[in-house]
Amino acid sequence: MPKFSYNAVNKSGKPVAGIAESSSRQMLMDTLAKQGLRPVSIKLSSEKKNFSDRFKTMGQKVKLKDMVIFSRQMSTMVSAGVPLTRALSTMQNQTTNKYFQTVIAGITHDVEGGISLGEAFAKYPKVFSEIYINMIKAGEAGGILDDILKRLASQVEQDSSMRKKVKGAMTYPAVIMSITIISFFAITMFVLPKIGKIINDLGGPDAQLPIYTRAMLGLSSFMQKRGIFIFIVMSIGIFLVMRYIKTPKGKYKFHQLLLRVPLVKDIIVKIAVARFARTFASLMSAGVTVLDALQVTGGAVGNKVIQKELENAAKEVKNGKQLSETISKSKNFPAIVSQMLAIGEETGQTDTILIKVADFYEEEVSTVIDSLASIIEPVMIIVLGAGVGLIAASVMGPIASLSNNI
Repeated sequence: MPKFSYNAVNKSGKPVAGIAESSSRQMLMDTLAKQGLRPVSIKLSSEKKNFSDRFKTMGQKVKLKDMVIFSRQMSTMVSAGVPLTRALSTMQNQTTNKYFQTVIAGITHDVEGGISLGEAFAKYPKVFSEIYINMIKAGEAGGILDDILKRLASQVEQDSSMRKKVKGAMTYPAVIMSITIISFFAITMFVLPKIGKIINDLGGPDAQLPIYTRAMLGLSSFMQKRGIFIFIVMSIGIFLVMRYIKTPKGKYKFHQLLLRVPLVKDIIVKIAVARFARTFASLMSAGVTVLDALQVTGGAVGNKVIQKELENAAKEVKNGKQLSETISKSKNFPAIVSQMLAIGEETGQTDTILIKVADFYEEEVSTVIDSLASIIEPVMIIVLGAGVGLIAASVMGPIASLSNNI
């Protein structure tokens, strides 16, 4: 978020200067007005963090466990009538995460200055997600902040559980794949050249070697000569791809690609539907309008393609169509979602029905991930065994044959 340096005048006519973070000049002007300050000049600050400041904040993050505790305890204190600033100060003293303490201190300072809690959270996008911020804003607008915080705590717990399952399923394949790649490079660059020399010494330059042995020795020679160059090119390529994926266009293209991979698409869609159903139900039960709920929910599904479909659905709802009708046209949402939405719209229990849809799809995701983990393990073992077998056959076969000839 950009920083602005400002000069203002307070109610007593005294000049006040400072630096503040804000998404725009207009928002900063509104914030200063709430604090009783009249802006005189606002400029984009050229202040830069020095290396030590950047190093201190590098890699610092707030764990989901801390977010759950923060949300639940804040909900309890707000529902008990504790003022926001006092509740925030209490949470600052209770958390053990030093970085989170700094964040909460900044939020407390902003709230004391007249900024709303949602706007204060928005200054820390790396800590509070877009959906978290928007739901807080909706809770403040509807006067149900304590209920929203409870729902957010439950939602963060659900997301945490889902992420743990996904990470657990992917850890084993990632470790095996990493070991395989490192071993392949090590064998081709350091082991095969020595074995190739032994084979040539035994058979002589005219020895007839199997084609797979010649291929392995040729690959080894190529890796020895250009291995470092290949590594540099691969590193640059990965860096550029990762950088492109972080851009809006790149992220959309990447998410589009993921939805074309058969098994991956199934998992992504189910996760997106579960998030959509639970978030939309929470907002509807909090009294948020359908259009506002769709706008907020779009950023929570985790896929830009599906988010765009929800944005298109919001436009059609604005034109007078039912949400169930617009969702039924989606290429990614299963038919059951639009059918359940139609039932909810008819009975007036959309939030209750969507909670059941969310529970169903979260259980489906859990089942798919568990079955995927059980399938990936033997597949990776077969792939690794095949690689080891190919190297062994290309090396030991010629040696045994040449030994017999000798």
